[in-house]
Amino acid sequence: MKSDDTKVCLTIAGLDPSGGAGIIADIKTFSAFGCFAASAISSITFQNTQGVFGAEHQSASCVRSQLEPIIDDYKIAALKTGMLPTAEVIDETALVILENRLENIVVDPVVRSTSGFDLISDRALKILVEKLFPVASVVTPNIPEAERISGISINTELDIDRAAEAIRSLGARCVLIKGGHFGDGKMAIDYFYSETERIVFKDPYIDTTSTHGTGCTLAAAITANLALGEDLVDAIRISKSFVNKAIRAAPDIGKGNSPLGIFFER
Repeated sequence: MKSDDTKVCLTIAGLDPSGGAGIIADIKTFSAFGCFAASAISSITFQNTQGVFGAEHQSASCVRSQLEPIIDDYKIAALKTGMLPTAEVIDETALVILENRLENIVVDPVVRSTSGFDLISDRALKILVEKLFPVASVVTPNIPEAERISGISINTELDIDRAAEAIRSLGARCVLIKGGHFGDGKMAIDYFYSETERIVFKDPYIDTTSTHGTGCTLAAAITANLALGEDLVDAIRISKSFVNKAIRAAPDIGKGNSPLGIFFER
């Protein structure tokens, strides 16, 4: 008789064949926390540590066809969405979540790569906001993503507050704006907002180019910790510490921004 309490985490995101970001980063992160990883590929990207050079998006029916057997077979403890490139894929993803009453949803609204490659159209972003923000436990934009979603240019902490309030007004219950080295460059700062809380998470800023997949890894770590039963704020704290250590353990590979060392000695 099976008695294994392994938690299954599901990611719906793009494939980075170089292994640093997207689905592969999510799978490694889920595994690092002892969760079982399942995945559905929304897009096959062409990238490495130096940038994103193109992508071949999957159809909405293809994404659903990947998801249905997984959800039929496993009890999904938490789910993360990353790169969802088209309105049709976003709409289908939202339908699957609602049809199966999935919980612990982390929406990482990936809209543009660090190298400047647009990963989602304005129309698709509108559908993402309308359909996925209301079902999300937390939405995790970085500053450029928060600017595009909110329409607010971010130059100060007050701008971050305004952007977060705008994003929450669009239906997101909780927002974590990933500030990176926003501000004086001495601290890595993230800003969390819910209906009742504003929490600023600060860690010493690490001066490094080993940042490929940082946002994916943070969102995946939050997903894993929600699956493991942590409340949202504690999941964020644990995940930030994890990413900090993974950056410090990053392997020196690639000609650009190298990926994180996710399987550091814990």
